[in-house]
Amino acid sequence: MAKKDAPPRWDRKMQQRLARGEAAALGELYDRFASLVHGLAHRVLGDEHAADGITRDVFAHVWEHPEAYDPREGPLRTWVATLTHRLAVQRLRATETAALARGSGGSAEELERRVRRASVAARADYIVTSMPAPLRAALDLAYFQRRDYRQTAADLGVTEDEARRRLRLGLQLLSTAHDTGAPGAPPGFGGAV
Repeated sequence: MAKKDAPPRWDRKMQQRLARGEAAALGELYDRFASLVHGLAHRVLGDEHAADGITRDVFAHVWEHPEAYDPREGPLRTWVATLTHRLAVQRLRATETAALARGSGGSAEELERRVRRASVAARADYIVTSMPAPLRAALDLAYFQRRDYRQTAADLGVTEDEARRRLRLGLQLLSTAHDTGAPGAPPGFGGAV
């Protein structure tokens, strides 16, 4: 197991390549994280066009400020997700605040509730896409396909104890969507932002 202060090699190399201005590095980063960025932005904003704009903004920021990422602070994936979340929440607040100023109904409290709900939903999406494939597969079978742990075990070709373990671990990870203080929680996700 790697030490906490030793970031994954790919993250360090990518940060160095971006800092050198390698356009191919940005393309590689985009290929790897564009669906994550767009999905998180869409989850917060609920708007395809706005999510496209946030996606452009995130990768433009990464290209223009590669030094803002410090590999010792955590994985590049988490940094990109946190940046996405921050920009999407800023856009949501600006849009909703403008609507409030125009008298389009709603209140500041409703806006904050919406931001919190969107943040929790985005964090849950991030957790699911980041969890190991065996846990994600077990949750997919149990939740979307309505399988119990015995059916999940049979479908996955594992023991019933292993299926229960995977489901329990997956649900424990997912339960941290509300808890921004959870180990490994990206800063700015889930709670007050």
